Amino acid sequence: MTKHVPATQDVSRRSFLRRGGAIAGGAAASTLVAAPAVLAQSPLTLKMQTSWPASDIWQTMAQQYVDRVEAMSGGRIKIDLLPAGAVVGAFQVMDGVSDGVIDIAHSVSAYWYGKHKAASLFGTGPVFGGDPTNMLSWFWQGGGRELYRELTQDEMGLNVVGLMAFPMPAQPFGWFKNPIAGVEDIQGMKYRTVGLAADLLQSMGMSVAQLPGGEIVPAMERGVIDAFEFNNPSSDRRFGAQDVAKNYYLGSYHQASEAFEFLFNRDVMEDLEPDLRAIMEHAVEAVSTYNTAYALDNYSADLLKLRDEDGVSVQKTPQPILQAQLEAWSEMITTLEEDPFIKKVMDSQREWVKRTTYYELMDKPDYALAYEHFFPGELKL
Repeated sequence: MTKHVPATQDVSRRSFLRRGGAIAGGAAASTLVAAPAVLAQSPLTLKMQTSWPASDIWQTMAQQYVDRVEAMSGGRIKIDLLPAGAVVGAFQVMDGVSDGVIDIAHSVSAYWYGKHKAASLFGTGPVFGGDPTNMLSWFWQGGGRELYRELTQDEMGLNVVGLMAFPMPAQPFGWFKNPIAGVEDIQGMKYRTVGLAADLLQSMGMSVAQLPGGEIVPAMERGVIDAFEFNNPSSDRRFGAQDVAKNYYLGSYHQASEAFEFLFNRDVMEDLEPDLRAIMEHAVEAVSTYNTAYALDNYSADLLKLRDEDGVSVQKTPQPILQAQLEAWSEMITTLEEDPFIKKVMDSQREWVKRTTYYELMDKPDYALAYEHFFPGELKL
């Protein structure tokens, strides 16, 4: 395999270390003391593009990864962070990383499910009962990471290494111009979503368009779509969702356990010295925790702004729609499992969820009861 070395690299990592290892005696001691300073002056610079507009909160969350890598590497790695469209389109980052046009991408797997529907199982697949943290745990502890490697490298021949981070809160059903109460209210509606959620809602009678986040509000204004979801109150508010619709429905099963996808060019990762590769990988775990706290703070604050300042009616997704989503998932699974690899992934997820979610549900107290006790009347469900 030909090694991909970014054009922005100023120092050969391995030649530098070989020179250091060849030096002996007292001269070696003095030279090796100075070596880190020399390397620090000539960092490895990598190009990272996201699937998000520069103004989106997720671009800030990608920057939090960059900050950790640069800090932990002592400046030996620098990352040039770019927004969607800077090099490739928002939905083309997988190809960009595999081809070496960019070194790293920050995206979600649903954006490339058109290449293989199994991609959507790593974030926007059937909801067996596991919440986002549970499904991210499946990736790290339940076999998901190896299945993802098998999908990208073996099944599809892509030149990538992928890791997941940040258990996203269940995504809102989205933004509607008029109130909805049941499936009959969404029949024929032109709606934006991505991944297998598009197939799901198409089967429920919606006409689905898959659009990047930056194109959603303009499409709504032009009448290309009638309703939409993106992901969270902060992103939605930043791109002006509240200006084109006032009914906001939270808590849906269409995308209930997604996570960020960090994509790395495989040659770049294999060329890194072990300590730098460890930093690149473990920084994903570190930023996952920080992203989670940052999202909870911002999403909750922006939801209140949408409700109290922007006049948005914030509601839970109606129960009849939730039940219809589960029934639609059940039907879709039968067809999806005709693909042996997809069945392999879903079998793994079901085995994990059946065991781990049993523990979680048995152990978890009714937090809504406690919330109502101390903040009576706040929920207004």
